[in-house]
Amino acid sequence: MSSILSPSLFHYLILSAVLFFIGIIGLIISRNLIRVLISLEIMMSSVNLNFIAFSSYLDKDGSGSVFMLFISAVSALQVALALTIIISVFKDKPDISSEELEELKG
Repeated sequence: MSSILSPSLFHYLILSAVLFFIGIIGLIISRNLIRVLISLEIMMSSVNLNFIAFSSYLDKDGSGSVFMLFISAVSALQVALALTIIISVFKDKPDISSEELEELKG
């Protein structure tokens, strides 16, 4: 039995869309690599929220939860790799701006 205060699938999708657009705005506005990384994580969290919401409301076997675990694992690997690259670049340059790192392109 669903009460009036329990969130529906629509509420989760609206929250996920808001999180995704916050991540997009963070990617567009910010030039700091750490902030870009955080924006990507916010976007991945919104995708995870979508998988969990659809799995909970439409598919009762939990396949959305399995996809969410895979996305979380890939996201953690992405953060670890990006942070090691940022730290190695930060040793040579004190500023971690994406505009200053244009010379790294091959």
